[in-house]
Amino acid sequence: MLVKEWMAKDPIVIDENTSIMKATQMMKEHGIRRIPVVRDGRLIGIISDRDIKEAAPSKATSLDVHELYYLLSEIKVKDIMTPDPITLKENDSVEKAAVIMLENRISGIPVVDDDYHVIGVITQTDVFKVMISITGAYQSPIQIAFEMEDSPGSLNRLLNQIREQAGRVVSVLTSHENMPEGKREVYVRLKDMPDEELNRLVENLKREFKILFVIKEDLSNIPRKR
Repeated sequence: MLVKEWMAKDPIVIDENTSIMKATQMMKEHGIRRIPVVRDGRLIGIISDRDIKEAAPSKATSLDVHELYYLLSEIKVKDIMTPDPITLKENDSVEKAAVIMLENRISGIPVVDDDYHVIGVITQTDVFKVMISITGAYQSPIQIAFEMEDSPGSLNRLLNQIREQAGRVVSVLTSHENMPEGKREVYVRLKDMPDEELNRLVENLKREFKILFVIKEDLSNIPRKR
């Protein structure tokens, strides 16, 4: 999947000479935690709510309200931004975005065109959305995990056996993480089916494959933060 399919397009940007007071207001108004910083329309940095908190005077400051507001209006975004941030192009993969975020411990990346104009922003939340989309978690409550030989044809045998027993496969993911040489984990999500049919399917699969776990959970009705 490509970044351009999942990024927030036409994002809010801010000029380098904007005050951090204005930057704070923009973040609150738009419900965002970071804003790309531009000079003459081209990206030169990024400012986050953390940058602003670190630059703002402590609550224990002796400044009065008027002095505090004056100070915040005088400090410019360019004075506290992270310059030359990591960027992506719209045709980069979402997997590349996820690796960059993980390796650099950042939660969002500006997306730029060839002239360094900001055309989007992709965040950790967008990556989570991709993961949910790929797995089909909202549409398929059943997941069965297997430990399998990493050999040609082994996955086809598993999927054929599931289909022969009326299992409807929604997604298949594999992982070699923490697995011995020649082994892999396979995660298969299935369309919902009656418990009796699921139990029969699992018992039949156990005769040929090593099952690590079976879960059945409804992710369409999870608790939401108020």
